[in-house]
Amino acid sequence: MNRCDSAPSDACPAAGRPHWSLDDIPWHEIRHEAVARTEAFFYLVATASLMESATDLYTENLIDYFAGDEEVTSWLVNYWLPEELQHGEALRRYVQATWPEFDWEPARRRFVEEFKPFCDTSLEPTRSQEMASRCVVETGTASYYRTLSRASPDPVLAILTRRIAEDEVRHYKHFYRYFRKYRDIEAPRRTAILPALWRRLKMTGGEDSFIVLKHTYGAHHPGEPFDINVYRRVRRECRRLVREHFPHEMTVRMLLKPLDLGPRTQRLTLPVVAAVARLVVP
Repeated sequence: MNRCDSAPSDACPAAGRPHWSLDDIPWHEIRHEAVARTEAFFYLVATASLMESATDLYTENLIDYFAGDEEVTSWLVNYWLPEELQHGEALRRYVQATWPEFDWEPARRRFVEEFKPFCDTSLEPTRSQEMASRCVVETGTASYYRTLSRASPDPVLAILTRRIAEDEVRHYKHFYRYFRKYRDIEAPRRTAILPALWRRLKMTGGEDSFIVLKHTYGAHHPGEPFDINVYRRVRRECRRLVREHFPHEMTVRMLLKPLDLGPRTQRLTLPVVAAVARLVVP
């Protein structure tokens, strides 16, 4: 088992090492034929590239919410946002190398135009709850890219998505540390943290997922109609392609961590959470 497939720890990934760059990815070794003809891989990578490229749209709200906490806002501005945008740039480069017929930039512009109003959605009522919510987001992205890395028949896509997954696990650790900081200040009951986790988990596969797939599909199949039935069909195809590679144990442990459950309660809870965790599969 890869050491990053278990619960996050302070030793897990990239601690003390410089952050990777696009030059670290062996782009010339992409095996186009391994993925280019599998439409589900296209949607999995292209939608992620558009979504990551829009991280700056909602970062401002998050920074404003934590105004006055220099530790948090400085990390968001100087580390989290640049790394998330780098993910978008790296995935864009992979998409354009593998599916050169896909007109990425116009698709991004149309996606951003429709997605932008949804970025002003309300945050959680307390900072501890918002940090717990962010842990769910990072759990979802870490699981998504870990799944892609395991499922990819192209070694370059596997390397790229593994790098991104490692970043997302590290981001999770930061949000979890800030969650504990605000938990100590606000002393929320577990009954307040659980709904925050659930609200964010329910958003997985929600409006943003529909919008990004709509514009990816529209650029990939110009002139063809896109509706809820097409959306569900594409999602089913993506799930079918990667579901056996989903890192259940890692996902469940990351989701449960903010609840600080005892060993016995955690054992009883694991099967239920494992079922719910499948919601974060693409």
